[in-house]
Amino acid sequence: MNTPAHVIFAAAAFARPHDRRRTIAAVAGGLAPDVSLYFMVAVALYLLRLDAGYVFGTLYFSDAWQQVFRIDNSFLVWGAVFGLAWWRGARNGMVFAASGLMHLALDLPLHHDDGRPHFWPLTDWVFQSPISYWDRAYHAGVVGPIEMGLSALLCGVLMWRFPSVRSRLVIAGLAGLELFPLFIWAFVFAT
Repeated sequence: MNTPAHVIFAAAAFARPHDRRRTIAAVAGGLAPDVSLYFMVAVALYLLRLDAGYVFGTLYFSDAWQQVFRIDNSFLVWGAVFGLAWWRGARNGMVFAASGLMHLALDLPLHHDDGRPHFWPLTDWVFQSPISYWDRAYHAGVVGPIEMGLSALLCGVLMWRFPSVRSRLVIAGLAGLELFPLFIWAFVFAT
């Protein structure tokens, strides 16, 4: 899934209108498994000025990048974070970890040849799904509109649950970011 959809889904599942810390934990957990990717891509594209095709075709699959993904996309690591938060009685920590686990559960069936080793450190095995959220050769033409439709629906639910103007502006921004990938790939691969 696209990262904004992960954040939208996590907010819809775990955020509460009058509990700011819980809402922040839900949003942060939905975002966290992808933060390293954004950081590494930004450094590669904008600081090192590497070609986007090289970044996404070679670096993404390199041992160094995959080692980072093994950690921040591991069900076992996120499960341990959840367990630790539960043991400590940290409700917002549990929400953060639950949002991260939800992110991984939604990613697992939607990556064809670019999946992550979700079961590290037990194994480096990567599930190769028959469908992809972005690759048209593996049904992205169907999956993408479903993801966007569900995201729009959940943004509507969030707008209803969070009536403040500020909250609704943030939700509208997330909805806009969900559409952003339609345009970003043309920009990234044009650099």
